[in-house]
Amino acid sequence: MPDETALLIADVFEAAGALRRLGERTASAEGLTQARWQVLSVVSDDALSVPQAARRLGVSRQNVQRVANDLVSLGLATYESNPDHRSSPLLTLTPRGQESLARVTDRAAAVHHTLFADIPDEEIRTTRASLRQLLAALDREEGPTGKR
Repeated sequence: MPDETALLIADVFEAAGALRRLGERTASAEGLTQARWQVLSVVSDDALSVPQAARRLGVSRQNVQRVANDLVSLGLATYESNPDHRSSPLLTLTPRGQESLARVTDRAAAVHHTLFADIPDEEIRTTRASLRQLLAALDREEGPTGKR
């Protein structure tokens, strides 16, 4: 009898890879990379410092710094002074960055609608609830430092 947990984990990794590739294609259609899309998205509601954005995204500060600098050079984001930390400015979207994010988000919504068209909403809700339970268990396993 197969180990259903191991099979589920393999399926999650496979789905994550396929969704990353889809995200890259979706972002590319709007002249972005998925990394740029993610950073635009994470600072879209509230301006964040690069370390804050990196923590939210679960990636290295150096990676977010590189992407943030690219976004600034492209005119999609800007750095603003941070009243709480002089040496760590806040990254915020420019109007052009907001427009770019809106376009890629709309494109993604259309792709997701097509992708999930044959899956009933109740199944999506149930699957999401299960994944949220798994993520909560993983958070407990990692502890407050994010390490085991």
